[in-house]
Amino acid sequence: MNLEEILIPKVQEAVKNLYGVEITPAQVQFQKTRAEFEGDITLVVFPFVKAAKKAPVQVAQEVGEALVGGLIEKYNAVQGFLNLRIAQSYWIEQLQAIAKNTEYGQLSRGEGEKPLMMVEYSSPNTNKPLHLGHVRNNLLGYSIAKIQEANGWNVVKTNIVNDRGIHICKSMLAWLKFGNGETPETSGKKGDHLIGDYYVRFDVEYKAQIKELMAQGMDEETAKKEAPLIKEAQAMLVKWEQNDPEVRALWQKMNEWVYAGFDETYKQMGVGFDKIYYESDTYLVGKGEVERGLAKGDFYRREDGSVWADLAQNGLDEKLLLRADGTSVYMTQDIGTAKLRFEDYPIDKMVYVVGNEQEYHFKVLSILLDRLGFPFGKELVHFSYGMVELPNGKMKSREGTVVDADDLMAQMIADAKEISKDKVNTLPDITEAEANEIARVVGLGALKYFILKVDPRKNMLFNPEESIDFNGNTGPFIQYTYARIQSVLRKAGENIDSRLSNPESATLSDKELALIQRLVDYPAAVRQAGDEFSPAVIANYAYALACDFNSFYHDHSILNEADADKRALRLMLAQNVAKVIKSAMALLGIEVPNRM
Repeated sequence: MNLEEILIPKVQEAVKNLYGVEITPAQVQFQKTRAEFEGDITLVVFPFVKAAKKAPVQVAQEVGEALVGGLIEKYNAVQGFLNLRIAQSYWIEQLQAIAKNTEYGQLSRGEGEKPLMMVEYSSPNTNKPLHLGHVRNNLLGYSIAKIQEANGWNVVKTNIVNDRGIHICKSMLAWLKFGNGETPETSGKKGDHLIGDYYVRFDVEYKAQIKELMAQGMDEETAKKEAPLIKEAQAMLVKWEQNDPEVRALWQKMNEWVYAGFDETYKQMGVGFDKIYYESDTYLVGKGEVERGLAKGDFYRREDGSVWADLAQNGLDEKLLLRADGTSVYMTQDIGTAKLRFEDYPIDKMVYVVGNEQEYHFKVLSILLDRLGFPFGKELVHFSYGMVELPNGKMKSREGTVVDADDLMAQMIADAKEISKDKVNTLPDITEAEANEIARVVGLGALKYFILKVDPRKNMLFNPEESIDFNGNTGPFIQYTYARIQSVLRKAGENIDSRLSNPESATLSDKELALIQRLVDYPAAVRQAGDEFSPAVIANYAYALACDFNSFYHDHSILNEADADKRALRLMLAQNVAKVIKSAMALLGIEVPNRM
C-alpha cells in the first residue's frame, strides 16, 4: 500500500468528522509538494470547500489539524493546498521494505492470467544493413517491451522482415550482373553490408542508364520506367512471385547472408525477438484477404487490373492493395501479418513501433482490417516516434549518406576505450579483457541512454561526443554511480550489516530522506513509463536517482561513520540505490559495470 492509499481513508474520516459529509476516494487528490514549501505530499482541499462552507485556507488548516499525529508529523497550509510532512519512521519502513523486495519495480495487473501484448519493432529490409534509424527503433521497441513486462504484461517481442519486393530484387540483380560470385567469406564483409553494397551499385548503374536515355531525348519520368535495369528487376519480382526456382534459390542464398549479418548486429545491440515473421510468408495471406475483400465489395479493381480501397468515407483517399501485375505492396503484407499474428497468439494489445512518417499507413491498416471484419482492427496501436540524425560530417557510412548501426556501435565502443585510457590508473589490476568489456558496456550504454532519454515522439540529434560524457545526463554518469556504489560495498566487505538495531529512533538527514523518497517513487515511474510508452520516463528517473545519490555521498560518509545505526542505514541506502539503478537501466536494455 502506497502513501496515498494510506492517507485517503484518514482524509475521508477527517472531513466526515469536521463537516459531516462523506467524500469518495476520487475526491481525495494528492500531488507532490512544491520545492519552495515544506512537506512530502500535498492534499488539494478545494473539493471539500463547498461542503465545509469556509475559505480554502481555513479548510486546509482544519483538515491539517485533524490529521496531524502519528504518520503525519506536521503540516502547513497555503491557500487551498495542505502540505503534509510524513514521519521519518514511515520512510525508514519503506526503505526496509524495498530492501526485502527482490522484484522491486515489478508491478502486477491484478489477479488472473496476465494479458498479452505484442510489440513489433526493427522491421528491416534484406537489401541493406541496419542503420541509425533502426538503432532508435530497436532500442525503443526492446525497452518498451521490458517496461510493459514490468507493468504486468506478458510480452511477445516480434519482428517482420521485409524479405521480398522490388528493392530486394535490385540487390539480387546487381549481384548477378556485377558480383562475380562474391560472398561474405571472399570479401571479408558481413553479409548485410555486402548485399547493401550491391543495392547501392544498382542505384548507381540505374541512374547512369536514366542519364543516357535522357541524353537520347527521353524525358526523365519515361527514362525511369524504360531503363533496362528497372525492367529486369520488375521481371525478376514477377518470377519470384511465380516461384521461379533459379530466382528463389538466389534469393534464399543472399537472404541467409543478410540474416547472419543482422544476427551479429542484434547481438551487439543487445536486443532480440520471441517471434520473427517474414513478408515472404505473410504476403500471400494478405493477397487472399484482399481478394476476399474484393469479392465482398470492400475493394475494387481498376481497368489495369490493380486493386484499390476507396477510403473516402473515412476522410482519406484511395489506397493501392495489389499492383496491375498482381504483385503485392506493404499494406497487403501487413494485412496478412496481422491475421497470422492474431491466429498465433491471444493478443490483447498489438503495438507497432514504427517512425512517424508511417502514421498514415497505420491509420489505413486499422481501417482496412476493420473493414475486413477483424475485431482487432480498431485496437492496433501505432507507437509513432521521431527521426534521429547525426551532426553533419560525423561518422558517415561508406555511402556518405546513411550511418550503419555496426559502424556507430563500433565507434561508440572505441570512443569509450579511448576515454578510459586516462582512468586506467584507478584500476591498476584490470586485465585487457575486462577493459574491453567495460568499454563495450559504457560505449553502448552511452548510445542507448542518449537515444532513450529523449521523448520518443520528438525528432532528435544524436551527438556521440556529448553522449559519452561522464558528467551530466548521460549513461556513463549513471553507470559510474552504480560502479562507485559497488566499490563502497566491496570495501565494506564482510562488515556489511544493513540491519538497524532501533529503526524507530533513527533520524534522517534531508539528503537521506530525499534519496529514500526517490527510491519510493520508482514503481510510479515504471507505471508512468508503461502508460505513456515512454522509456524517457525511466531514463530521467535513473538520472535523478544517480544525482540524489551523488549529492548524498558528497555530504555523508558511509564506511567511516562511527555510529553503527547510521552506517547500517547508509549501507542499506547504497545497496538499494544500486539495485534500483540496475533495474531501471535494464528496462532500457543497458548493462551496468561493477567497476569503471
